[in-house]
Amino acid sequence: MSDPMLNPTIPSPCYVCEEDKLLENLRLMKHVQQAAGVDIILALKGFSMWSTFPLVGEYLQGCTASSVWEAKLAKYEMGKEVHAYSPAYKQNDIDELIKLVNHLSFNSLSQWKRYKEQLEDAGISIGLRVNPEHREAETELYDPSAPGSRLGVKASDLEGQDLAGIDGFHVHNLCECDSFATERTIKAVEAKFSKWLPNLKWINLGGGHLMTRQGYDLDHLIKTLKDFKSRHPHLHVIMEPGSAVAWQTGPLIAEVVDIVHNDEAIAILDISATAHMPDVLEMPYRPEIRNAGIAGEKGFDYKLGGNSCLAGDVIETYSFDHQLQIGERIIFEDMIHYTMVKTSFFNGVEHPSIGVLRTNDEFELVKEFSYLDFKSRLS
Repeated sequence: MSDPMLNPTIPSPCYVCEEDKLLENLRLMKHVQQAAGVDIILALKGFSMWSTFPLVGEYLQGCTASSVWEAKLAKYEMGKEVHAYSPAYKQNDIDELIKLVNHLSFNSLSQWKRYKEQLEDAGISIGLRVNPEHREAETELYDPSAPGSRLGVKASDLEGQDLAGIDGFHVHNLCECDSFATERTIKAVEAKFSKWLPNLKWINLGGGHLMTRQGYDLDHLIKTLKDFKSRHPHLHVIMEPGSAVAWQTGPLIAEVVDIVHNDEAIAILDISATAHMPDVLEMPYRPEIRNAGIAGEKGFDYKLGGNSCLAGDVIETYSFDHQLQIGERIIFEDMIHYTMVKTSFFNGVEHPSIGVLRTNDEFELVKEFSYLDFKSRLS
């Protein structure tokens, strides 16, 4: 059976969302919602491919937004519940958000006190992000509970405060974590914030619950959530994963443009790490490439280079079982979540197209980028 990603109708470069894999993730999440009695919403910061929103909206309860623009995307393209959280809001942000959202969480008591009357008058459910001071994220860059974090209010800072008008707490400290990290986080929240929980209506457990990863203990997650709800039956529980929704739902297709030699063989591709998958450099991490191995594992090693002028625009060294050829496709796996949302037009390099591989293996091109897209980013 031929690889559907080698379909000649798929351009290069291109992000390809595989509809059957997205459906599988969404069905799993629907099961969690029903079995545990919680709501799951899509975190747009991780996956905002709005051409899929009609499908996502059949399974999830809505979206959570980090900005006015994301809230508009949620409101106008999915049309279900819209939740919002940002480290800080300006007055004009609030003026727009009150027309778009159902829930809004503040990052500080001062921001809440500044805007609470306006939100109450608009009938919006108000939340406060709290910091459980419990660390689970392995990478410092993604750890909201690291010492000195700017994200969330500590329990010690809530002492003596009148929280009347706060409907919920928003908690986020996970990053691609398992169900046991969720359980430990819940215990930390209960240990630090138990005195305030009886007065709340809801709790948002944030994202980082990688429930669609192979090997994730789904039964344990469901039991953990049900146990928490049994201890706090008045609380409506919300989860907002980003990665989990689009986890392993499609690759970035690239192409070999040239091969050069400088102490080692270097394949220059038609994509850029810094422009098209920046987490490779920022996190950093090594993406998986279909049919490739680590250096020395197979017969032919190539460092993979991007097509920008940044000297460090490289994606490490991979091995292949054959010599790469100009025009050959390179398939970077799992590039749909937290990748498309971070792309840029740096150097004016060609931006990857966006497409969907339908369940019948037919490819649909949903977005091509042009010079006008690049030009419109600046003036």
